[in-house]
Amino acid sequence: AYLETWHIDIEEFLDLRKNTGDERRRTHDMNTANWIPDLFMQRVLEDGDWTLFSPDEVPHLHDLYGTAFAEAYRAAEERAARGEIRVWKRLRAVELWRRMLTMLFETGHPWITFKDPCNLRSPQGHVGVVHSSNLCTEITLNTSDDEVAVCNLGSVNLANHVTPQGLDHDRLARTVRTAMRMLDNVIDVNFYTIPEARRSNLRHRPVGLGLMGYQDALYALRLPVESDAAIAFADESMEAIGYHAIAASCDLAAERGRYPSFEGSLWSKGILPIDSLERLAEARGGLDLDRSSRLDWATLRERVRTIGMRNSNVMAIAPTATISNICGVSQSIEPTFRNLYVKANMSGDFTVINPALVRDLKERGLWDEVMISDLKYFDGSLSRIDRIPDDLKALYATAFEIDSAWLIEAAARRQKWIDQAQSLNLYIATPNGRALDAMYKLAWRRGLKTTYYLRATAATHVEKSTLKTTDGSLNAVRIAPPPAPSSEALACSIDNPDCEACQ
Repeated sequence: AYLETWHIDIEEFLDLRKNTGDERRRTHDMNTANWIPDLFMQRVLEDGDWTLFSPDEVPHLHDLYGTAFAEAYRAAEERAARGEIRVWKRLRAVELWRRMLTMLFETGHPWITFKDPCNLRSPQGHVGVVHSSNLCTEITLNTSDDEVAVCNLGSVNLANHVTPQGLDHDRLARTVRTAMRMLDNVIDVNFYTIPEARRSNLRHRPVGLGLMGYQDALYALRLPVESDAAIAFADESMEAIGYHAIAASCDLAAERGRYPSFEGSLWSKGILPIDSLERLAEARGGLDLDRSSRLDWATLRERVRTIGMRNSNVMAIAPTATISNICGVSQSIEPTFRNLYVKANMSGDFTVINPALVRDLKERGLWDEVMISDLKYFDGSLSRIDRIPDDLKALYATAFEIDSAWLIEAAARRQKWIDQAQSLNLYIATPNGRALDAMYKLAWRRGLKTTYYLRATAATHVEKSTLKTTDGSLNAVRIAPPPAPSSEALACSIDNPDCEACQ
């Protein structure tokens, strides 16, 4: 369920996933998301007031976005001040924003998604409005009373398209062409459970080609996530996927015909996803984002305008949880969650370790019983293992060791090429309201359309009571940081705040 920020019930909506309170007012199994207009974010930044309305009195606000929404919203506020609207409430925008972030940290919901970028950059604005995204926040398609949005997804294994020298553009182009043809075929052979879904899919023919194995590609290129080079690679790789996906859909249009609702779309006007950024910048009065490109977009732009597109939408980055596990690569655009963890399925529990890390440790003569025990003790984190060189610690930093600002910057570079959105999880190791505020404001400023889960570390950890005594210290309680000198026994000081046993 997505709810717009001006809705009179927004405060109750924020509490739906709380673990406390009246159970009759909770929906523990329903995923929720905020559908936030740019005007609200602007009010937050200027510490202005925000007004909540009942949708039966301002029904037109649902279908407006950009400057049209801002004008209509201000007019509704003036009507409320004159007593022409019965149900309304005024509060500080920043107070509502803080409550959004608090609930997001406490429950992981509602997700933060932005209405205006989704609509202003939608190729299909001429036939409807994007009223929400999907469960995983990567699909941004029109919905209406007679159309239910459907999107057919596929993901390129990016790890199979890089070499130590960089991106293999020729192989990537071949893969994307094949994938686009397969996804377009799915639209025709699919089974549709309701007529509204069939009508929507056959009229617009949207597909969503994304990627997985992004972190594996960074390993191959020796690029830490927290680096300008990794951000540049996110830009380059998504530009290439987007370029070849659009070109493939254009080729399919020449072969099979344009999708029925092509006329009037941004595609028909020669406005590609990179060009639609200007629409967002104009509505906001500017956009702080690198818009550089590498490929021949001018030629492709003209081909799309004259030949057309087979598909109304061609790109979306989904989470790929299951298929990436089958392929043995990292999920989607996710950083490594842990270098060592235990996975459970119907066959039982088994330990999974990062094979790239093991390979590098073996090459440097660091893979031994002591290293194995240390990795177990520190849950796969390398930051507190002194023997490991700094370059490997940077390369194999895990999700909670990475500043999420780097993930947002990389996502922003991808988003400029994507006509839909991406499932972007963000991570925070410790609760910090200031950090959350900065994180989501950065996502909005960079023009992201959506964000997905906010993930935090667990409050407790599994006791390490069964580790092997391989280095003479693992059966003692570790005091960290800093580690005790090797000549001293590791002992418990009873009141150490960093010691699990003490606490």
